[in-house]
Amino acid sequence: MQYKKRSFLISFGLIFLFIFVSKLSSAQMITGVWNGKINKKKTEIKIIQKGDSLLGTAYYYESETNYRRYSIKGYFDPNTNEAVWWDDQLLEEKTGKFSLNSPGKIPYLSSADFNCPGNGKMMLDGDAALKNKRGSIQGPVHLEKTNETLFPDEWDFILENYTAGANDPYYIDSIASIAGTPVVLPGGKVVQPKEDVLSEKKTETVKIDPLPPQKKEPVKAAALPRQEQKQITVKKTIEEEFKIRERVIAVDIPLTGDSIELRFYDNAQIDGDSISLFLNNKLIFQHIRLTAAAYTIKLPVHELNETNELVMVAENLGEIPPNTSYMLAIVDNKRYEAMLKSTEESSAVIKLTKPKIQDNNAVKN
Repeated sequence: MQYKKRSFLISFGLIFLFIFVSKLSSAQMITGVWNGKINKKKTEIKIIQKGDSLLGTAYYYESETNYRRYSIKGYFDPNTNEAVWWDDQLLEEKTGKFSLNSPGKIPYLSSADFNCPGNGKMMLDGDAALKNKRGSIQGPVHLEKTNETLFPDEWDFILENYTAGANDPYYIDSIASIAGTPVVLPGGKVVQPKEDVLSEKKTETVKIDPLPPQKKEPVKAAALPRQEQKQITVKKTIEEEFKIRERVIAVDIPLTGDSIELRFYDNAQIDGDSISLFLNNKLIFQHIRLTAAAYTIKLPVHELNETNELVMVAENLGEIPPNTSYMLAIVDNKRYEAMLKSTEESSAVIKLTKPKIQDNNAVKN
């Protein structure tokens, strides 16, 4: 009897392990970067599976400087190998100056069959419909899984470490909370949420009515009380604060490639932190309100010096001091992260350094 019970438990355990491994392997296969076309438009999507749900991001592009980016949501049926996802929210929009096309203008709902035709290829083939009308087929979906991305972003951490623990829903939800960025208008202008912009306090001139005329009376020996004068405190400009505060180096980033992209987020609770950025002692951005959405700047490498200092100066400390920012830098498809802290006494410094080029023709002594 005990032998039969033990055999049953072992068989049940093996079946459970087989089902678990099958689900994990299917998640690994659908999770990744997919490149191809949706409705004949060049597309790159990043799919992350969390349980039976899918989330991630989609880029409809003409080039790396002309694209629209959406967040995506959906689901995957492991029994039929069908993946369904839709463009949920427009996150970013960049268009070229002389481009006639506008990729990704219409959000889609895509359904595709996950298949492996051989030679190590993995494909998603199906149809794309209008987001709000599933029956209105607009064109085919042909995507192939790839190991490279044209658009580095926050999801790359999950994709690169999915089998090493990053498939934990906690990490996926954490990245999802910061993956949304403000919508960008043509030309790269960021549309910030309509909030009160922090500005320097204006000095108000208070008009004091003159004292009414008094009758002339003999001056008494008692001393007349003096009117108290209020002390006026003049608020320092952000340029003055930049000069007097101590500068603390937070990270040193090597400069390679054509450009460096920097994204700034509020590191903790969204509490109204606001910053200014100085590049090589010059104010380049002011009144940046830190939120869960990235504030993105891009700097051409060829316009920078051999050694540069990007300084984050706190304009305020928010509701919860100090002023803290999570910074993500992308240089030549490499990612650098740093936690920046700025107070009323110090500012955070990001060093940007071009690597020295060795002269192979130099004459050795």
